[in-house]
Amino acid sequence: MDKQKKAYIYGCATVFIWSTVASAFKISLRHLDPLQLLLCADVVSIITLFGILAARKNLHLLRTYSRTDLLFSAVMGILNPFLYYMILFKAYDLLPAQEAQPLNYTWAITLTLLSIPLLKQKIGLRDLIAIFISYFGVVIISTQGDPFSLHFSNIPGVLLALGSTIIWALYWIYNTKDTHDPVASLFLNFLFGFPFILTTTLICSDFPPFSLPGLLGAIYVGMFEMGITFVLWLNALRLSSSTAKVGTLIFFSPFLSLIFIHFLVCEDIRMSTLAGLVFIIAGNLLK
Repeated sequence: MDKQKKAYIYGCATVFIWSTVASAFKISLRHLDPLQLLLCADVVSIITLFGILAARKNLHLLRTYSRTDLLFSAVMGILNPFLYYMILFKAYDLLPAQEAQPLNYTWAITLTLLSIPLLKQKIGLRDLIAIFISYFGVVIISTQGDPFSLHFSNIPGVLLALGSTIIWALYWIYNTKDTHDPVASLFLNFLFGFPFILTTTLICSDFPPFSLPGLLGAIYVGMFEMGITFVLWLNALRLSSSTAKVGTLIFFSPFLSLIFIHFLVCEDIRMSTLAGLVFIIAGNLLK
């Protein structure tokens, strides 16, 4: 099997798993609150990423980090997983999965906007049109198909979902300065994020109760959303002859996700959700 075929296999596996996580979030949040879910999932992701490093015989890479590097990893850990997933899980707690999931896909547009002041990048007419198209899709979803009324179904939930994209975009912008192995860095981010997550959970919530469905959901989220998919996607990018060949696979994920949301979460998918998602994806493709 040639490298490109392997890249497609890794890419399709990643997209398939990504398509299930919105349902996993929503099902888990029936049994755990957002902070409890984050705490459990973070522990699982730390174990998972440590196992991946050990299996690859890359644990020695952790000794190559200087004090400055470790401090940087700690700051990044505050962004992701602490702030990003805390905000994202709360958005899923307030919104139907079919609304929270497409709104989260605007992070690429947010990345473009933040690149202007932070990376001094210029924005052209094409980018402006892409931004308008994507955020019009956001309005369609958030108003449940009545965009010109500006009557939003759940303003706090929408703001949190869009706010999570700011944290995610900031994480990747600053992550470009990290020259270490990406899996090792992600492991340290999740390790350093743990004390913040634990402290916030104990202050603002309670220690997670024993709920088998909730814990199984947290294990799935921590193992796949926060761990294995990252490695699968890196392999897809590494093996592909161009990032564009596997990069376009990402846009299948939100539509496939709606199928899982319908059958697993039992949400009736609204036409406004599909219409808004088309606008969001169109804006991402145009960007």
